[in-house]
This record gives sequence, structure tokens and C-alpha cells, in this order.
Amino acid sequence: MRALLPLGLFILIGLAFAIGLTKDPRQISSELINQPFPAFSLTELYDETQIITEETVKGQVSLINVFGSWCVACNVEHPVLMDIAKGEQVHLIGMDWRDERSKAKRWLAKRGNPYKTIIFDDESVLAITLGVTGAPESFITDKSGQIRYKHVGVITPQIWRETLLPIIKALEEE
Repeated sequence: MRALLPLGLFILIGLAFAIGLTKDPRQISSELINQPFPAFSLTELYDETQIITEETVKGQVSLINVFGSWCVACNVEHPVLMDIAKGEQVHLIGMDWRDERSKAKRWLAKRGNPYKTIIFDDESVLAITLGVTGAPESFITDKSGQIRYKHVGVITPQIWRETLLPIIKALEEE
């Protein structure tokens, strides 16, 4: 019986690794799915006197995109966001995270600004509440302001067409 203990332990560890390999590392579950967008009060990137709150995501389906001028992957994603903005299929909100206001403004001036509103979160106040682990990350909220989906990583044209846009269309019909 004692001889079988190491073998049993080895099988359990192997099984745990095998299950882990079936998981998509880009799919990070969020405790906030189907919960109201967290309360916050932060300034707008371009207008430091304008206070933005969770009310910004209410009333229409929104895509909240976490980005930063320091984020290499955000450079890859940005042209897709510009195309999304042209299509006007969703209320696109930016969340400039861990950035300097002047650098973010220069970055957007060079690449274009796809966002209707940009939340400036230089001290990670909202990012921590949302469980942001890196940029880019995106959240889809429904008309009542509940978080319905979280996407970690770059939004590619394929991810937009096959994953995000169908969710947004379904939420628009609710």
C-alpha cells in the first residue's frame, strides 16, 4: 500500500496539469460578471474638471477599453478600435491606466481617438476594483450598467466579429 502512495500522488498531479492545459489562458474569469459596474469618481483625460462616474456606462451598451501610452499591445489593438468607432455599433469608453496625462494625449493625437469618453485612472483606483491585470483589457456592459463580459488581451478583427460584436448585438436587443 505504501508503494502505491507515490504513484497515486503522481497521477493526481498529472491529472491537475492535464486539466490546466485544456484551459485558455486568455480567459480570466471575473467575479464582476453580471454585477453592476463598480462605483468610481475619476477625471476625464482631456478635461481635469470633468468628473466621470459609473453613470457613464448606463443607458446604452458600452465597451470599456483599458489602455495606456506605455502599452505595446495597445499599439496593435488601436487600429481595430478606430474601425470599431467608425462603425458606431457600441458606446466606446477608454480607461487610460497607469499613465501620465500628457503622454496619453500625445499618444492619442498621433494615433487617433476612438473613444467617446476617456476615464483617467493614473493611480489604478478603478483598475484595482475591476481586477485589471494588464492592458489591454475590455469590458462590455449592458444598458443597466452591469458588466456582462470581460476580454483580456488585444481585440483583433476576428475577436471583434466573432465574439464581442455578437455579445453587443444580443445586449442591444434586451
